[in-house]
Amino acid sequence: MGRTYFVEEGIGQYLTELSTKVKPYVTGLLIGQCSPQRDYVIRAVRTPPKEQQQEESVGPPKLASLDEEWITTHASQVSRMLPGGLLVLGVFMIATPELAKDSQNALRKLLFSVEKSLSKRRLWKPAEEEVSDRAALQICSATKKVVCRTYDVQDPKSSAKPADWKYQSALTASWLALGCTVNVNIHIPLLATSPNHDLEKNTKNGLNRWSKQIEDSVFLINGQVKDEDTELLEGQKRSRGTTQPSIQFSDVKVLTQLGQGSSARSTATVQVCSGSINLRGAVKCRAYIHNNKPRVKEAIQALKRDIINTLSDRCEILFEDLILNEGPQKKSFEREYHVLPQRLFVPVAGSSVMLSDYKFGDEAAAEIQERFVEMLDQPVQADDIHIAEDIST
Repeated sequence: MGRTYFVEEGIGQYLTELSTKVKPYVTGLLIGQCSPQRDYVIRAVRTPPKEQQQEESVGPPKLASLDEEWITTHASQVSRMLPGGLLVLGVFMIATPELAKDSQNALRKLLFSVEKSLSKRRLWKPAEEEVSDRAALQICSATKKVVCRTYDVQDPKSSAKPADWKYQSALTASWLALGCTVNVNIHIPLLATSPNHDLEKNTKNGLNRWSKQIEDSVFLINGQVKDEDTELLEGQKRSRGTTQPSIQFSDVKVLTQLGQGSSARSTATVQVCSGSINLRGAVKCRAYIHNNKPRVKEAIQALKRDIINTLSDRCEILFEDLILNEGPQKKSFEREYHVLPQRLFVPVAGSSVMLSDYKFGDEAAAEIQERFVEMLDQPVQADDIHIAEDIST
């Protein structure tokens, strides 16, 4: 029995429109949420065209020109814009009939490349029982026939399994949201033996240690500690009979352990340091979860990942910005302050879910709007950009 994908109705319209522009193929990403019983696809996003692709290609259509690196880079950029609970669930390709035979192999290869690229950046490990099937959606531009298959991305030898692709209206209308503010104060020593003061590598190591603290934290949902295996909505009234986007929001407090328990032995290591990195500030985190009897465990896991991702993504963005503006060679090792980008949220049309992005203080709304169009193929009104935080350093 294959997996079932419940798909937001508007995606069907989006894919149909894309199929009229195919020359000779178009690729893209599927965004949504996995759950043990079923998967949800809430957005499809085409790969942004490269400038040189705009020119008409001469000769018979070939899939050999598929730019894997461009597509995986797009997937990495998009994954930064997804709040907790959402992920890149798969890839799609709309191709002309003569490419149908080759497109399934190309999709499989692409799916594994995207997953490899995304998992490299994660500071958390997937849980054992987690769904590792990802979707490869193939659409014929002439007949509009849709074929959905899945591959287990944890198994490089995985073969295709058929999957159901079902459209549903107001799919995320009554999803649940969890939000929290986490005060961050991370001290990362820079070892004297560390070559060239490799700030990025040291920061990642420090964030790795901090992420384990987040994994071990206690999460209070609306002031209560809940058993992981209970239903998130247990004891709450459900909203019925509405297809209007309405969000049921849970406020979460994160309690991190101050030190190790008395049972755990601790060994101290003395190391010579030449400096340190301090990350300080309050970060706003958010996760969304489906409304099909979600368990507390799923909700907390989604929020934990958002907390870890949002900090590591910001540090990545900051280092990219420093390299762009200052070059990789930094001569001065005196005290410096850098402001991490602030988080913002933007609503998805017809949904209760919001997508996320980051802005530096000097970035204008127009730049953010441009990024949403390029990365997520979604126009955004300046009034819809909600900046969630004060500035953090």
